[in-house]
Amino acid sequence: MRALGPVLAVLVALVLVGSSMLFTVDQRQNAIVFQFGEVKEVIKEPGLKFKWPMIQNVRLFDMRILAYDDAEPLRFLTSGNRPVLVDSFIRWRIVDVRQYFVSVQGTEAEATRRLRQTISGALRDEFGARTVHEVVSGERDSVMGRVREKADQDLRRIGVEIVDVRLKRVDLPQEVSESVYRRMEAERKRIANEQRSTGAAESERIRADADRQREVILAEAYRDAQRIKGEGDARSAAIYAQAFRQDPEFYSFYRSMEAYRSTFRGRNDLLLLQPDSDFFRYLRDPGGKGGGRK
Repeated sequence: MRALGPVLAVLVALVLVGSSMLFTVDQRQNAIVFQFGEVKEVIKEPGLKFKWPMIQNVRLFDMRILAYDDAEPLRFLTSGNRPVLVDSFIRWRIVDVRQYFVSVQGTEAEATRRLRQTISGALRDEFGARTVHEVVSGERDSVMGRVREKADQDLRRIGVEIVDVRLKRVDLPQEVSESVYRRMEAERKRIANEQRSTGAAESERIRADADRQREVILAEAYRDAQRIKGEGDARSAAIYAQAFRQDPEFYSFYRSMEAYRSTFRGRNDLLLLQPDSDFFRYLRDPGGKGGGRK
């Protein structure tokens, strides 16, 4: 029993030493093996690895895509000296672990500080060359592409790749927003007034043209009506003349009857004529041939 204690102690010591000699690298990680504080080896392949205890130590680095979102929006000036507040986010990852450690001591805080400086400078250059409208709508994708390209070229020197840069929001500062909105409102009112004036002028032109066409149509209609009426009167006269030629006495009798009917319409109608007037010829003589007074 007394010999079992030292054996157990040796076994425990061997287990501790063995565990300190082995480490695991995940497939999402890279590892740097340090020997006396200097980089000895970079391990990129996942699996169970070996190191010398007490002499070497290992540091693991996450190789997945990381996100950086600045807590405060950045302030820039556009080409028209308009201040804007820009809120952006960055997707980045480590591509060279050795260079990453040498450049920023392998700390994410130092890396994000360099990221912020680089992205801020690239955004300042791009915003300074464009107007607010171009940045917000017209050339937003182009701006983001150029910023990502510039930042990636610079940050490759610290072993970092910029995967994507995006603008979440572009706002005007509060002191500028109100004046800009007032100018926008005045501009919209000016455009609305111009459109109203243009519409009123177009309305008058259309109304005048419609009135002119109306007068032309009425004149043409009156002309056609008079022509048709004249043709009708001429045809009526021709029919009357033809009828008169066929039986002049009957025609004369019929016209006299029509004259009597149109003349004596009311009981109070009064007509002063001589009794032997030709107007009463058919009243005196139904045959219309008598002419003396009775």
